[in-house]
Amino acid sequence: MIAAKVVEWGTLGKVILAAFVTGVGVTGAFAIAILGATRSVEMRRDGRGLEATGFAALALVAFVVVVAAIVGGIIVMSEKS
Repeated sequence: MIAAKVVEWGTLGKVILAAFVTGVGVTGAFAIAILGATRSVEMRRDGRGLEATGFAALALVAFVVVVAAIVGGIIVMSEKS
C-alpha cells in the first residue's frame, strides 16, 4: 500500500486527537466564559453581589484560558521545525 509508506499513521492519529481535544477544550472554556459573564450580569441586576463576583471570576478565568490557548497555538505554529 503506497499510503503506508508515505503517511506516519501514529503521528497523524496524535495530531487528530490533539486537535479534537484542543478544539473541544477551547470551545468549552469559551462557553463557560460566556455563561459566567451573563450570570454575573443577572446576579448583579438582582442585587446578589457575592454570587455576581463569583460568576465574574469564573468568566475571567475561562477567558484567560481561551487567550492562553490562542497564544500557545500561535507560538507552536510560528516555531521552526
